Amino acid sequence: GLLSVIQRLKGSPEQELRIVLLGLDNAGKTTLLKRLASEEVSTITPTQGFNIKSVHSHGFKLNVWDIGGQRSIRPYWRKYLGSTDLLIYVIDSADQKRFEETGQELAELTEEECLMGVPLLVFANKQDLVTAAPAAEIAEGLSLHTYRDREWQIQACSALSGEGVQDGMNWISSQIMKRKK
Repeated sequence: GLLSVIQRLKGSPEQELRIVLLGLDNAGKTTLLKRLASEEVSTITPTQGFNIKSVHSHGFKLNVWDIGGQRSIRPYWRKYLGSTDLLIYVIDSADQKRFEETGQELAELTEEECLMGVPLLVFANKQDLVTAAPAAEIAEGLSLHTYRDREWQIQACSALSGEGVQDGMNWISSQIMKRKK
């Protein structure tokens, strides 16, 4: 999980990274966060407000902010974006009725001044469901190929089973290593 990624990284003693985890309600953000922290994922309740998990390893402190995705909470997302080192956006790949809505939210986020140039990892979650759209189709629908001001990656995953999550974390570690050079 997340610990193994951080264990491979070597940094200065006080290096802290701020990761913001966003997406619509019911996309699987909290399940993903618990999976990253190697916690039990069998019972998850909708996030009212936010969750923060910090993981310490090999001189890195990774602060992951999981902010609720209900429509009433989304206007407050922007208050949490300052000093973000990496944005993780989670999409429910099986909820095709909401693809347009989630695409609009992501497009607005990436236009925020404080997120200019911030690497973006999109987790195409719930790939374990038969109705899930493939990650490539989601990337096309979100027009990710038009994002020229930042590094981005889309990763098919299932936060429930953990499949694909480590691949996304490997991409994050590659981004961290690039920034250190």
